[in-house]
Amino acid sequence: MTDFRSFRAAAVVLRHKDWGEADQLLTLYTREQGKLRVVAKGARKITSRKAGHLQPFTYVNLQLAKGRDLMIVTQAETVNAFLGIGADLMKTGYASYVIELLDRFVYEDDGGNPGVFKMLVETLSRLEKESDAWVAVRYYEMRLLDHVGFRPHLFECANCGREILPEDQYFSPNSGGVICPRCGEGINNLMKISIETLKYLRHFQRSSYRDASRARPSLEVQKEAEILMQGYFTYLLERKLNTPGFIKQVSS
Repeated sequence: MTDFRSFRAAAVVLRHKDWGEADQLLTLYTREQGKLRVVAKGARKITSRKAGHLQPFTYVNLQLAKGRDLMIVTQAETVNAFLGIGADLMKTGYASYVIELLDRFVYEDDGGNPGVFKMLVETLSRLEKESDAWVAVRYYEMRLLDHVGFRPHLFECANCGREILPEDQYFSPNSGGVICPRCGEGINNLMKISIETLKYLRHFQRSSYRDASRARPSLEVQKEAEILMQGYFTYLLERKLNTPGFIKQVSS
């Protein structure tokens, strides 16, 4: 029988902030219990052995003990610090985006989702190793939407249900997917989506990453897909994300 007063957890550190005089308040995504807020006692002290293991983006194994209000980190061991991310400002921006998306879509104490945890760790690893982050990020977006229940309709019209034909279409965040030209005619607030961009989004939605990583979309398709996905996320979250602006600033 599990002792919930103390347990081990595999976790990725999403963010942290100062707490009290020497502690840190951490937001984690754990394989076992999903998103948690925990306290690392004394983590800001120079002599702390935990501090180096609790930086954002770090994959760690933790021993957690039940405190008065929050769980307390009693032991920490780094599994992968993804050092290549921290050494590159663009990669740091993309990793921050991946973290922000997850943080916005999942709630504390949701019971955890091992599939989401695995996807998060794999995406951070891909961002560290790969020179071009575009495919890794778009693939992560599509798979995260699957996990959180907002999988977009890309093969049938989200309004009439008819199969989408090989022609330019519309996309409706409100309807949660592609709208065929017949249904979209005369409707305001729809986003245009070319058949080429739709092809890549479908590919990411139904393929393994090994197959998806072979994608070589044009710059025009990349830009269109980014705009479309950001529009969809803004609608779902009812606010814009912070990190895309940072990424754009760094890239320019």
